[in-house]
Amino acid sequence: MPNHTYTIAEIAEILHYNFKLIDNQVIIEYLVIDSRSVLVPENSLFFALSSHRDGHEFIKDAYGKDIRNFVITEERYVAEYPDCNFIIVTDALIALQTLALHHRNQFNLKTIGITGSNGKTIVKEWLYQLLASDFNIVRSPKSYNSQIGVPLSVWQIDAENTLGIFEAGISAVNEMESLEKIIQPEIGILTNIGEAHAEGFQSKKEKLKEKLKLFENSELLIYSPEYITEISLKELPGKKHFSWSSKQGADLRIIAVEPIDGNCYLRAIYQDREIECMLPFKDKASIENGMICWATLLALGYTPEQADLRLEKLSHVSMRLELKNGINQCSVIDDSYSADISSLAIALDFLNQQNQHPKKTVILSELFETGRADEDLYGEIADLLKQKKVSRLIGIGSHITKFAKLFKFETQFFEDTSAFVDAFPGLQFSHETILVKGARRFEFARISKLLTQKIHDTVLEIDLNAMVGNLQFYRSKIKPGVKIMAMVKAFSYGSGSFEIANLLQFHKVDYLAVAYADEGIALRKAGITLPIMVMSPEESAFEAIIKHNLEPEIYSLEILNSFLNALSDYDFNYPIHIKIDSGMHRLGFDQAEMDNLSELLNANDKVKVQSIFSHLVASGEAEHDDFSARQIDKFNSIAKQLIEVLGYKPLLHIANTSGITRWPDAQMDMVRLGIGLYGFDSALLNNRGLKTTMVLKTTVTQVKILDAGETVGYSRKGVMPMGGKIATVKIGYADGYNRAFGNGVGKMLINGQLVPTIGSICMDMTMLDVSAIDLKPGDEAIVFNQEHSIMQLAKEINTIPYEILTNISQRVKRVYFYE
Repeated sequence: MPNHTYTIAEIAEILHYNFKLIDNQVIIEYLVIDSRSVLVPENSLFFALSSHRDGHEFIKDAYGKDIRNFVITEERYVAEYPDCNFIIVTDALIALQTLALHHRNQFNLKTIGITGSNGKTIVKEWLYQLLASDFNIVRSPKSYNSQIGVPLSVWQIDAENTLGIFEAGISAVNEMESLEKIIQPEIGILTNIGEAHAEGFQSKKEKLKEKLKLFENSELLIYSPEYITEISLKELPGKKHFSWSSKQGADLRIIAVEPIDGNCYLRAIYQDREIECMLPFKDKASIENGMICWATLLALGYTPEQADLRLEKLSHVSMRLELKNGINQCSVIDDSYSADISSLAIALDFLNQQNQHPKKTVILSELFETGRADEDLYGEIADLLKQKKVSRLIGIGSHITKFAKLFKFETQFFEDTSAFVDAFPGLQFSHETILVKGARRFEFARISKLLTQKIHDTVLEIDLNAMVGNLQFYRSKIKPGVKIMAMVKAFSYGSGSFEIANLLQFHKVDYLAVAYADEGIALRKAGITLPIMVMSPEESAFEAIIKHNLEPEIYSLEILNSFLNALSDYDFNYPIHIKIDSGMHRLGFDQAEMDNLSELLNANDKVKVQSIFSHLVASGEAEHDDFSARQIDKFNSIAKQLIEVLGYKPLLHIANTSGITRWPDAQMDMVRLGIGLYGFDSALLNNRGLKTTMVLKTTVTQVKILDAGETVGYSRKGVMPMGGKIATVKIGYADGYNRAFGNGVGKMLINGQLVPTIGSICMDMTMLDVSAIDLKPGDEAIVFNQEHSIMQLAKEINTIPYEILTNISQRVKRVYFYE
């Protein structure tokens, strides 16, 4: 938080809007946009932003968290909360940006602004590592680079800071101007211009020109000519320019890139002489980001020798939290590469999303380079952990240990990581969620390794941020007031159980749907409280359904009668969902059954119809639009008839993922979002607007050189008439890699190149023809990701993405990433 504080009255004056203040001397230190993320409520100001959801809907939640200061646009809330301070504005986002701009203008701060399609966050974090010894740096937390993230980042500036490093990202035209005013970058860095976030721009040129607006008033711009080919050099903003390139002439002309033992040795021409540096990375993205940092150090006046010494000490940056299965039925959140107040708050919010275990443990190292007195720092951390309802703290480091008395709950302290590792066999970890968060020098990866289940080398990575992005994409497509039922059946399409449900509950979907009762029971036991519809209820599970407050789909008179019998000992109106067969001809009531259904419902008060629904057969296929229209008409007619009998109106829903965008008039009261959450929608060209949520990867076990004429695998199906090189990877049909991918049908990515399978797919292994590439045992093999997509895999074996996803075996470990 800034040490240049403001009273609520001063903020009201800055914003120049109407206000109603009960206590105009309240000190504001924190700006809050999410009622679930509150640090110190008495010093927080909540902005009721309207984006995918109307922020005013969460004023009640924020009030319940003891926030009493609000920026709103709807004046009616003033009367509802008479004990609160209110500032009434016309646009809450503009108000947030105006306040951040005012705060920025209080400081004469050297600032670096970073934009581009990819690499912004890594470049920012590496520049922090490279420059921290010379400056007191304030920087964007994680990847806070949006219209909201930039103001929140700039709000952190205080008088001790001598350098700010802020990233800016945009997704549409006319967004960068406001960010430029807030950041005011003296030095600009353009990372690259690629395909990421292209939806809001008509062309790559438009996207480039919009991003370059960040540097309109910059003294210096650092860029690569490879990424500005759509414009002339005269159009580049910035008074001075510094260029870098590995392909053409530039101020820093990289002439050699040589991998050496997991590192990368670079040589370049700079100021007419050859210089060099070593990067402790070998992947393509890290090498490019390293080049950008090399150019930045040189452009800032560091000597080539100084730059080399600093660059070779760069360390891995993990901007993502990893949720893994732990020992003794624990869940482990691994954030073992960084520790500061901002990222700690983000990690604790993610910890609080996890409901599968009541006990929550934090393993935390002491924090460095905060510029604050230890007692103040650890006092704030103690308050933060208490506010986030942490059950136990394990503190590591002499400084945090010194202030053990500040933590008023279960604690243990160790002088260093080695002391914790030595004591580990005697420590108790069982059925709890554990956040591992440590400064890099404490090497907390050692702790994470102890706590995490040993995993099969084949891993399915699930990007929870991408899933949230897809949820918000569909929220932007539905009409106001329309509810969302999220489909989490079949182990959430292969991606997980409570891990996905926790995320969806945190982001306030209205309903979940599972296929069978045991799936719903597992979610209830994991702490999921959302309403859950069971789509294929079995009579034998009715007692369990009632016990765990699950809501059955009723699709026949037989099932309805059986469920009514199960309710004979209960007095309440139990929620049920009536399925109408409008044309799928799978499950559901026909028109001919309506009289009997109506009579049975009318004569019985044991149940209440929560919703009436049906399923579109081909909502994403234009050639079947006439049939879809008839389905919708038929459903509306039957639903109307049933509502007249009931005397009340249940929720109506028929639109599935593709129906949300192609049939907006059929959104009714609720939509059912399924495969779209995971990045696939047949109604969208190339899934435009959606993000890939999953990556399936494995590793190379062995590499073999074969002579001409040798064969590979069972039944000698793989033939190498000219000989060559094969690699065996740790995935087979028992992991869900279909046997149909054998004999060259399937391909995997290794070191950026597609290589075909050879021979038959084995139960636990697959062989690949890698004759054309360099590789070694332990290298990563990508089965599918954004570049080599599930859509392509499905096409290769004539199936659909659903089957690829749901076939991934439970023995393939799931790792969940959250930024």
